[in-house]
Amino acid sequence: MAATAAVISLGVFAIWRHFQAVSMVDMLVYRAEGQAVASGHNLYTMRLPVWDLAATYPPFAAMLFVPSTWFPVSMLRGLVTILNIGLLGLLGWFSFTLAGWPRRRFRLAGALLVAGFGVWLEPVWTTLQYGQINLGIACLVLYDLTRPDRHRGKGIGIGLAAGLKLTPGLFAVYLLLTGRVRAAMVAGGTFLATMLIGVVALPGASWGFWSKYVWDTSRVGVTELVDDQSVRGAVARLLSKHDPGMLATLGSGLALVLGLGIAVLAARSTREIRRAEAWGVVCTALTALLLSPISWTHHWIWCVPLLILLGAESAQELSRPRGVRRLHWRLLLAFTAAAFLSYAMWLVPQSGGLGVPWYWQLPSSIYPFTGIVVLAVMGRRLLRIHRPTIARLTRSKAEPLDQSARDASLTRQS
Repeated sequence: MAATAAVISLGVFAIWRHFQAVSMVDMLVYRAEGQAVASGHNLYTMRLPVWDLAATYPPFAAMLFVPSTWFPVSMLRGLVTILNIGLLGLLGWFSFTLAGWPRRRFRLAGALLVAGFGVWLEPVWTTLQYGQINLGIACLVLYDLTRPDRHRGKGIGIGLAAGLKLTPGLFAVYLLLTGRVRAAMVAGGTFLATMLIGVVALPGASWGFWSKYVWDTSRVGVTELVDDQSVRGAVARLLSKHDPGMLATLGSGLALVLGLGIAVLAARSTREIRRAEAWGVVCTALTALLLSPISWTHHWIWCVPLLILLGAESAQELSRPRGVRRLHWRLLLAFTAAAFLSYAMWLVPQSGGLGVPWYWQLPSSIYPFTGIVVLAVMGRRLLRIHRPTIARLTRSKAEPLDQSARDASLTRQS
C-alpha cells in the first residue's frame, strides 16, 4: 500500500513537473566543474554560460563530479532525479532509525512514503529542481550518526560530507562536545584527507580555494534574496541592506552558541529524554543552517528528519491516556509541516533583492523562524528538566558564601 501510494504521488509530481521550467542549473554547474577538472582548465575562473555561475565547492567535490561528464545533459537530468528520489527514501530510513520510530517492520513502508510524498516539501522540490547534492550529504551524515559509537569508522561520513560542503563539519564539533572524541577525530582526519587529495590532484585550484575563494560569499549568491534562509539573510532583508554587518554577525554567533548548547545538552540528557540523540542531531543541523552565511531553501532538506522526529513525539503523545495527553508536539508538527509545504518565501515581492515590506518579513524568513521556534521549544524542555539540578548547584555555591558571611559577622561582634 505504501509503495502504491508513493508511485501515485511520484506520477502526479512527474506530470506537474513536466509543465514547469526545470533547469537543474546546479547540476549543470557540477558538470562544468567536472569538465574543468577533466580538461585541466582553471576550476575557479570557470563560469557556466548563460547563468554566469561559478564553482563554489572544494576541489575534492569537483573531482567527484567528473563522472557527470560521461552522460549527455538530457540523460543526466533523468539519472540525477532518480538518484535524488532514492536518496530521499534513504534519508527517510536513516531518520526513522535515528528517531527509533516506528517499529522496524514498518520503516520500509515509511521510507517509501517519504520518497513518494517528500517531493512536495519545498526544500526537496528545489533540490530536485536544481539538481542539488544536499540529500546525499544529509545521508552521509545520518549514516554516521545512526551507527554505534563503538564503531571504528564512525565519523568518516561526516568528514566526507564536510569535504564536499563545509557546513557539515559542525557535526564533528557536536561529536566532540558530546564525548565521542574518537569519532570526532575520525571526521576531522577524513576531512583533512579530502583536502590533501585535492592538493595533490589540483594544487593550483586548492591554493586558490583555501586561500581566497572559500571566504568570498559573493561567489555563492546575494545574501538578501528570499532564497537565503539563514539568520544573515533574514537580517539583511529586515534592514534592507546588502551587507547586514555586525548585527547579522552577532545574530549568527548567538544562534551558534545557543543552538549548539541546546544540541549538546539534549544529547547528554539520555536519562530524561527518550530520543536524546535524535534531538541533538536535529538541533545541530538547525544550528548549521542558521549559522551559515547563505542557506538556500534547498539546504533545509533537514526538514525531513525534523518532521519525522516531531511525528515520533506526537505519536508518543497520542499513546498517553486522554486525561494526561498534551497537545504541544502535534501543534509544533502541524506548524513545521505547514512552513515547509507553504513555499511562502516565493510569494514575497522583491525587487532587486531589497525592499521587503515589514508585513512580508515573516514569510520571507519562514525557515529561520521555524528553526528558532524548534530550538526554543527544545531549550524550554531542557530547562524544565534540568531546573532542579540548576537550583541545587546554585544553592550549593551560595551556602559556603552564606556561612563565610555569618562567620565574619560573629568575628566582628566578638
